[in-house]
Amino acid sequence: MEDPINLTIKWNSKEYKICLSKSHSVLELKQEIHKQTGVKSERQKILNLKHAGKPPSDEVKLSETNVTEGFKLMVMGSLEESIQEASSKPVGIPEIVDDFDIEEDQVAIENKDIYLDKIKKRIKDYQINVLNEPRPGKKLLVLDIDYTLFDHRSAAEQGYELMRPFLHEFLTSAYKHYDIAIWSATSMKWIEEKMKLLGVTVNPNYKIVFYVDCSAMISVHLPKYGVVEVKPLGVIWGKFSSSYSPQNTIMFDDIRRNFLMNPRNGLRIRPFREAHLNRGSDRELKRLARYLDEIASLDDLTALNHRNWEKYLHVKHKERKRSRRERERLRESGGHGGREMEEEDGEEEEEEGEGESSNERRGEDVERGGAAGGEKENDVVME
Repeated sequence: MEDPINLTIKWNSKEYKICLSKSHSVLELKQEIHKQTGVKSERQKILNLKHAGKPPSDEVKLSETNVTEGFKLMVMGSLEESIQEASSKPVGIPEIVDDFDIEEDQVAIENKDIYLDKIKKRIKDYQINVLNEPRPGKKLLVLDIDYTLFDHRSAAEQGYELMRPFLHEFLTSAYKHYDIAIWSATSMKWIEEKMKLLGVTVNPNYKIVFYVDCSAMISVHLPKYGVVEVKPLGVIWGKFSSSYSPQNTIMFDDIRRNFLMNPRNGLRIRPFREAHLNRGSDRELKRLARYLDEIASLDDLTALNHRNWEKYLHVKHKERKRSRRERERLRESGGHGGREMEEEDGEEEEEEGEGESSNERRGEDVERGGAAGGEKENDVVME
């Protein structure tokens, strides 16, 4: 082989040795990676391969890139069977019955001894693999996956096409004040694969503290629907009692019944479905990032009614506008505050731009809340 170059490919925590010629193209490199790993060329993302400071196109020769003898290339990409598994509904997971109907029939079960005993057993027996240590002073954000971060029922050539808009921006923003955990009603293998597909595991701007799978869930009985599975945050609080508690934990899930054992800590996120139709208009994570930022300084998150999170943002927005008008008045009268007012202009314009759709969604929630739980539009945000 003329002008050979030995490379190391790192994929999925494994290393593969490849020997090519510098005259080979990037496409030929990808084809060799496919032979070694099984990941198709079109699925591969070679993170540190550069040509003129940018990712090279397939026809670029290796001699024109930044690779040298012994260079280690970091490769991302999923096998076809993994993509198929992650994009289909897991076997054995029951269909979710109407969430509003469950709420209508809801009874106070979080203090029943039979269920508290189940939580104690999970605390004792369930093993949580800590990926990154809890950070002192941080709150905890627990996130569902399906329909919360990812449209798991739609078809797509690439997994990231089904990712909810602003996912990485949302996680980056939340990470400033919150440790982030993932809890899905599926197997750990499936959770890990989905996080790889979404690029969550390798994003340098935030870290996931741990994953929790279906084995940590418990079954409870509802008079109308019988036995259902829920996600008791008490398992996490018992495992990490020195770091997390009801007062500093919030959980996002598209299924409200998952909050039955911790109703003051759950926020029902609107499900993200039909990604191809809705990814251009979905702003849920962008707005929830602002909500998390607004409440991060509070001592007790259970004092909030998370059903009214949009109303909370609206109130805070109005408070800032009043403050801005006051600073403007002071500036005109020779006082201070002009600089701070200018610094907030961008944020105010962004919030005002989203105000119409936000108000429409608030009206929809109030109507649903009234049907299911008797909430009215003038309900207080904090209780």
